[in-house]
Amino acid sequence: MRLDAIDLRILDAIQRDGRITKLALAEKAGLSPTPCWMRLRKLEKAGIISGYHARLSLRRVAPVASLVVEITLANHRQADFDRFERVVRDIREIVCCWSVGGGVDYILKVVAADIDAYQRLIDALLDRELGIARYFTYIVTKTVKEDPVVPVSVLVADGA
Repeated sequence: MRLDAIDLRILDAIQRDGRITKLALAEKAGLSPTPCWMRLRKLEKAGIISGYHARLSLRRVAPVASLVVEITLANHRQADFDRFERVVRDIREIVCCWSVGGGVDYILKVVAADIDAYQRLIDALLDRELGIARYFTYIVTKTVKEDPVVPVSVLVADGA
């Protein structure tokens, strides 16, 4: 699906406020409400909009430890990657998992109640014999920037 400038304004607006009203969204997009709503539905049906979520301030809910983990597998067969990824998808504390090129195979973002809870999670992963050769853990001491808004208009080749 080719996106135009109106689609990009809609995507920007709903990323910033997933609860925006139809009228406010139409104003930001520069359309009347009905055509704007039809475009929004078209973007959803095309899978460009994959969901709507609330952003939580976790530290206001409970104490939390945020960690970044580098994982390197011992073997690099497709079956090894598939097995690791299948297990990771089911662990709720692992909130992001990226398969990366370079010196490591995966980078994980983990949230846990505390460092002990994180260590129990890692121990459980190691006990499952997933072929983890080594892992390095980085404790997040301060979040400098974590913006869920993706600059879609910057990423679109022609800038629409």
